[in-house]
Amino acid sequence: MKIPIKPCIITAVCLALSLPSIAQTRLWTLEECIRYATENNIDLKQRLLEQETREIEMNTAKNSWLPNLNAGLGQNFDFGRSPSKDGVIVDRNSANSSAYVQVGMPLFDGFKIPNTIAARKLNLQAAVESLHKAKDDLAIGVASYYLQALYNKEILHIAELQIALTAEQVAKTEALVNAGKAPLSQLYDIKAQRAKDEVTRTEARNNVTLALLNLAQLLELERSGADFDIALPLLPEPTDKAVERILSPDIIYLNAVTVKPQIKEQEWMLESRRKMLRVAKAGYYPQLNLNLSYSNGYYYYSGADDVANVRFNDQLRQNERKTIGFSLNIPIFSRFEVRNSVRSARVAVIAQELAIENTKKTLYKEIQQAYFNATSAQEKYTASTQSVEASREAFKYAEERYATGRSTVFEYNESKTKYAQSLSEQAQAKYDFVFRTKILDFYNGIPISLPE
Repeated sequence: MKIPIKPCIITAVCLALSLPSIAQTRLWTLEECIRYATENNIDLKQRLLEQETREIEMNTAKNSWLPNLNAGLGQNFDFGRSPSKDGVIVDRNSANSSAYVQVGMPLFDGFKIPNTIAARKLNLQAAVESLHKAKDDLAIGVASYYLQALYNKEILHIAELQIALTAEQVAKTEALVNAGKAPLSQLYDIKAQRAKDEVTRTEARNNVTLALLNLAQLLELERSGADFDIALPLLPEPTDKAVERILSPDIIYLNAVTVKPQIKEQEWMLESRRKMLRVAKAGYYPQLNLNLSYSNGYYYYSGADDVANVRFNDQLRQNERKTIGFSLNIPIFSRFEVRNSVRSARVAVIAQELAIENTKKTLYKEIQQAYFNATSAQEKYTASTQSVEASREAFKYAEERYATGRSTVFEYNESKTKYAQSLSEQAQAKYDFVFRTKILDFYNGIPISLPE
């Protein structure tokens, strides 16, 4: 796009725009911003902790198959009347030392443990997809802030252009006033316009600074001051051919439902809910456990002879007890607790099925909206390009009329303002088109990136 200004003005504008970049030690690309944000975002770190929690829960469920081992020691003192090792109550003070070891292991629990393990594993997979979804959302957010900063830089460029054009007219008006061909009031008016243009440039520069600050804060940069800036990519023009290359929403959706993590997360959660339904139904089945135990004790009677008080080693051989047993727990009536647990689990399954359907509908709506916004932005870009051409010619004509004294400063400024407005609308349509197309590519499984 050609701009009707002199080479010296172009050089001045380019130098003015390049001065901040010269001082920068690094210009961040969009890919670098996304990568840094992914590595340092606090929300992602919290979700990573949630994933570790799901891993711990799965490990706990797997260990439910292991036997439990318990041991205990006891010491009793009886005065007056006390039980003997034979269970007979005798009139003696006694001391009784005991020890035991117990082992319990589930053999059958209505498939509760395997279904719980499966549910915890599915919850872990859902947590992984949730983390991926958070990364996707962060990448889109970074791209949005990045393109907003690029757009603000474009507006700053337009503001610099306006100042350069006005400065040229100030010089010409001073020459006309000095030659007596223009009134002094006309010089004051054009200088007033230059002051307004400088205010506009200041606002545009502040918007650039704010956009870069917002982006730096999103990246969780420790120092997000003047040392942060972004690279200027070579963005494609939103031509008709660019729109033709965009896939239809239906095609993008069919691919998105197979690759996007928000769908996978909901599907894993549905399978987990179904496993938990089986866990609830396990309450209807009997439970069979294996029990192993070993116990021993030592008895001592005060005032008894050596015959009554057998030696410690001999008692350990005589008093030891080894047990192997099975216990079968048959549920008969649990105050409808199991029935209500099953009903609640069924409701959770239905709710998750609805959640999947809602997530898919939301995804399709987002794809439709992105496609509509992309095509609308392209149409707006085409219209604004035509407006730029028309306003540029009008401004060129107004500039010639003003130079020959056939128009006022107000007419010149009005034409220049319209020209700047059309450039701004063109830039806005361009960056909006780029953002929407990148979102569509992202839904289609293509990482967000910009050409360098």
